[in-house]
Amino acid sequence: MKYLLDTHILIWWAENNKKLKPKYKEIIADPVNMIFISVVSVWEVIIKTKLKKIRLKTSIEKIIERYGFHILDIRIDHVLELNKLKDYHKDPFDRLLITQSKVEDLTLLTDDKLINQYFKRNI
Repeated sequence: MKYLLDTHILIWWAENNKKLKPKYKEIIADPVNMIFISVVSVWEVIIKTKLKKIRLKTSIEKIIERYGFHILDIRIDHVLELNKLKDYHKDPFDRLLITQSKVEDLTLLTDDKLINQYFKRNI
């Protein structure tokens, strides 16, 4: 299966945070699965780190290097898909992750209840 990590899931994985569900740990650790992180998440982490809204033990550059996840770039079709989204969620980073997962047919791993409203299937 192919999965896209929400930003907080990426951080929880990298920081070995107890908030990360065991099921998500299994999915991410399973070499059969293709795990993607979006440039959107990297952008969000850098912005929030600079604004001191989050603190990481390890830089986002090291996280990318260490785990070797597939990188999902932002494309115009991802952005245009935003026109089709209902307004459950206002966060622009999350909205773009939602559209990327839909366009690319990736399962978005998240603990955000607002994000889960956009999907029929949840893990």
